[in-house]
Amino acid sequence: MKTIKTIPTFKDENEEREFWENNDITEYVDLSNAKRVRFPNLKKTTKSISIRLPVDMIDALKVKANSMDVPYQSLIKMILSEGLKA
Repeated sequence: MKTIKTIPTFKDENEEREFWENNDITEYVDLSNAKRVRFPNLKKTTKSISIRLPVDMIDALKVKANSMDVPYQSLIKMILSEGLKA
């Protein structure tokens, strides 16, 4: 049976992040009984940006988004995501 070390108390998230970057979790946590969990309601962190687009491009995006029944900003995100994957 492996001896489990005690996890230290951290003063902030940065200190904790640094600790886990430099230490092996298996020395501090018994993972033999771990169970997979899902967090279905978590959303990705987003950041607002400003971008200038020609008015006719925005109008075309809105028409296309309307035909797909999605908000036009969601359509922009979909297009950017597909472009990044290509």
